[in-house]
Amino acid sequence: MPSDPNETVYDIRGLTKVYPMGEVQVHALRGVNLRIPESEFVVLLGPSGSGKSTLLNIMGGLDVPTAGEVRYRDLDMTRVDANRLTWFRRESVGFVFQFYNLIPSLTARENVSLVTDIATDPMTAEEALDIVGLSDRLDHFPSQLSGGQQQRVAIARAIAKRPDVLLCDEPTGALDAHTGITVLEAISNINAELGTTTAVITHNAAIGQIADRIVSMRDGVIVDETCNSTKAPVSSMSW
Repeated sequence: MPSDPNETVYDIRGLTKVYPMGEVQVHALRGVNLRIPESEFVVLLGPSGSGKSTLLNIMGGLDVPTAGEVRYRDLDMTRVDANRLTWFRRESVGFVFQFYNLIPSLTARENVSLVTDIATDPMTAEEALDIVGLSDRLDHFPSQLSGGQQQRVAIARAIAKRPDVLLCDEPTGALDAHTGITVLEAISNINAELGTTTAVITHNAAIGQIADRIVSMRDGVIVDETCNSTKAPVSSMSW
């Protein structure tokens, strides 16, 4: 995996997304410009309806823009077909959502193996679960795990295929503060140790303390960007 911090992973220009709602058009994004370099940990901060999830979904190839350009490295994501976007999602992106989406009848190991079975150069399920601190829970079912542990299984599943990018949409939204910190430690460690370019959506400003950069959104536009010269460790966060 490349590790040049000056290399651009995402170059987003003039990004616009309009959803038709009957006779009304909802402007979810209004000309967003954003560059994300190699190995950066960026937090997308803003209230509900600010456009964060729409932006993340387009970055992950789950949605397409109405106008503008999204380049992932040398790939112009706005000019490729659905099959190419599917390949991009499968090979390059790990997704973590607010709800864990684990299969209840499968163990932690088996849930992660669903991804390793189709990836080109995956970790083993055991390696991925060890990275998130669950090597002692390999054969536990979701019902036998806490909410934080289930989310860490979801993170292990996301990173098991060795993605270039990790995209997280409110990964601590369903968790209490203590459990959320455990989950954020897993995400932060992956960014630091594996160099995985990471974007985390949140409405919790405190999470920005552990990021390289905070991108604040409101009403479909970026209203502020703040760089952290020294990231705070997760353990020191004031939630």
